Amino acid sequence: MVSIKSASDIQKMLEAAKIAAEALNVVETKLRPGMTTKEIDKIVHQVITSHGAKPSFLGLYGFPGSACVSVNEEVIHGIPGSRRVEEGDIVSVDLGAFYKGFHSDTCFTFPVGQVADDVKKLLEDTNASLYEAINAAQVGARLGDVSHTVEAYCRERGYGIVQNYCGHGIGREVHEDPEVPNHGRAGHGMRLVEGMTICIEPMINMHGDGVHTMPNQWTVVTDNGCWAAHFEHEILITENGPVILTKR
Repeated sequence: MVSIKSASDIQKMLEAAKIAAEALNVVETKLRPGMTTKEIDKIVHQVITSHGAKPSFLGLYGFPGSACVSVNEEVIHGIPGSRRVEEGDIVSVDLGAFYKGFHSDTCFTFPVGQVADDVKKLLEDTNASLYEAINAAQVGARLGDVSHTVEAYCRERGYGIVQNYCGHGIGREVHEDPEVPNHGRAGHGMRLVEGMTICIEPMINMHGDGVHTMPNQWTVVTDNGCWAAHFEHEILITENGPVILTKR
């Protein structure tokens, strides 16, 4: 069931979203070659808790970190640990903050130092597909319009699209209805109405759609070992157009 947020709800969600956005900003300023993914997770935890909030992901379905920290071929759900990020790597940091009864959720894939040109293009294109999809999230549009926008943008550029995981509604729970896939048919699906809050999150592979879960039962990697990018914003649907709550 899709929940429509009140003005009071939206204000609280915006506060939670600002905390999440700040955590990504701090990660960006401190990210260096040689850091472990656990060190990145500690930065996220410190920023979120410093505001009196709780990391939305910590303990969610049993997840052991405050953030999902996924490197290179890891698409999503990377468990923070001893893996070090090196010059030329990319690292996706997916996080959220629980504050005043509401969750936030956002992700950014950071380059570590200088990256190869094709990797830089992957990041740019995946991020661009997110903003194209946000622009499609207008009152009266259908969810399929949002999903198809990501698919069309990325397919035209030769990328693979992760089929098994998707965006989602958000509010008092991290994952609420509706699901927001990154592939679909324009003109199909439920209509978007004012007051909906959803997370749009393209998960795009350099080549091929296939992914699988590692033996740790969490980390999702590409089947062929190619690198993947993941960008996410939490948005509010309004009559005046979509509003990015997690804007950095």
